[in-house]
Amino acid sequence: INICRWAFPGTWAEDIATSWRISADITPEWASIKHIINKNLYLSAYARNGHYNDMDMLEIGRGLKPEEEEVHFGMWCIMSSPLLIGCDMTTIPETSLALLKNKELIALNQDPLGLQAYVVQHENEEYVLVKDLEQKRGLVRAIALYNPSDTVYNFDVPFEKLEMGGTVKVRNVMQCKDLGNMTDNIRLSVPPHSVAIWRLEAEKRLEPTLYEAEWAYLPCYDDLGKNPKQIFYAASPACSGKMKVSNIGGSEENIAEWKEVYSEKGGEYDMTIYYSCDKNRKLEVSVNETKTEIKDLNSGNKEKVTSVTIPVTLVAGNNVIRMGNNFGWAPDIDCFKLSKRQ
Repeated sequence: INICRWAFPGTWAEDIATSWRISADITPEWASIKHIINKNLYLSAYARNGHYNDMDMLEIGRGLKPEEEEVHFGMWCIMSSPLLIGCDMTTIPETSLALLKNKELIALNQDPLGLQAYVVQHENEEYVLVKDLEQKRGLVRAIALYNPSDTVYNFDVPFEKLEMGGTVKVRNVMQCKDLGNMTDNIRLSVPPHSVAIWRLEAEKRLEPTLYEAEWAYLPCYDDLGKNPKQIFYAASPACSGKMKVSNIGGSEENIAEWKEVYSEKGGEYDMTIYYSCDKNRKLEVSVNETKTEIKDLNSGNKEKVTSVTIPVTLVAGNNVIRMGNNFGWAPDIDCFKLSKRQ
């Protein structure tokens, strides 16, 4: 079953459908492609367990520029959208047909993990998205350097931000060509309305230290616009990644949840939570069901970010962290960082 509400309908959809539309109908125009990608940038938490965010049918071969078709197909693939050809196959141009038949791009879409790429870097109008391939927390990841702007952009992406260490083998899956080995950083100029999509294989996988709020699963989230107090992912220039989660709390279920907070060996950590609010608010933090209450949080301004640090205990492997406030509003959450105690 596919649900079509022309917006992310809510987390209830996962119980009855295998996919759901997240936008209004697509058209063969750059503005439409850009808009739909924008609608899906922060929905990666809801693509899981054989259920997917549907970005609508493909408009390949219907008049987009070649580089815009590459963005269209490439981003649909790395974001694990269902792929439905939406053109006349008897008249499709050869270059467009070759793009639709790119086995390496299709492999990103059909990867057994079924993960949707998520945003790890956002500067100006540009985005870096990444996802695991083949094995969760393995050595192989896919990356998209996405430039929707009207000017050339010079990307500079530390491999550490991608949780990848040592020498990294790089393959351009759009061009099906090896690019050799890289270390430390990715530096690449990407033309306007373009994307570079690469397969990366690292020597080692690094333990993450940063978790953005926009990666969180929000059980009460939908994109229907009917609830004025709706929990949502909000643009905020002062925040890490220029995004935060607003309207957390007010009930037990209205939380932000990170289901896979990874620790290699477990142990004692300091958790630094970055938040914003203009009134004294309480935040309830649960780490594997162990709860901590932090009272009287106030950054002085809704767009001013400050932080608070608490001790937490993590188990080896994945940990579940939740933030909320059962009886009142919690502060807006930017991100949290973890540092292991010596």
